[in-house]
Amino acid sequence: MRSELFDQVRESAQPGMTLQNPKMLRVSFNGEFFARQGAMVAYQGEVDFAYQGAGGLGKLFKKAVTGEGLPLMKVSGRGDVFLARDAWDVHVIDLDGDSVTVSGENVLAFESGLSWDIKRVEGAGIATGGLFNTVFTGHGRIAIACHGMPVLLNVDQPTFVDTDSAVAWSSSLHTGVRRTVKAGALIGRGSGEAVQLAFEGQGFVLVQASEGPQVPVQAG
Repeated sequence: MRSELFDQVRESAQPGMTLQNPKMLRVSFNGEFFARQGAMVAYQGEVDFAYQGAGGLGKLFKKAVTGEGLPLMKVSGRGDVFLARDAWDVHVIDLDGDSVTVSGENVLAFESGLSWDIKRVEGAGIATGGLFNTVFTGHGRIAIACHGMPVLLNVDQPTFVDTDSAVAWSSSLHTGVRRTVKAGALIGRGSGEAVQLAFEGQGFVLVQASEGPQVPVQAG
């Protein structure tokens, strides 16, 4: 049997956390790592998947209060695991003793050596909805999934991003919220965004090309 497809999609042989293709992550491991619950599409070897919740009682409480979307599973054993999320674009970030803030909605997987915690965006109360994100620190890799090809903005002047479009940013940036003058002004891709994330300082912010899949409204 012959096909160009077989050469184009052959399994990667690289160790560790790498891209199998732009839409899929391959993790070749002997030990453990964390992944978004339900993200596994295939695996080989002796691998165990255990529900991790939000990562401990403290983080579980924060998740319950904030609604931060980071349901985790701990993947342990030895083998190869393939992860994806609805054919979103997957990217890998290397941390070398520094830190990065990521929207929990966009986290696909990360290595167990990284420390992480859920933080609230300064100035954003619970009533503003969903402005809680995950800060990763240490040495290791994080895989993020973006809904559409993202753009990396260099923050050297005040920068404002739709709350559902901000994927990741430098943890050194000062963050806050900005409310539009007219509540419900149609300035973003959604209907009636009145709040944006505000960034100041020196660093970057990664912005995805969509606010993510929209849940259809059921007719009553």
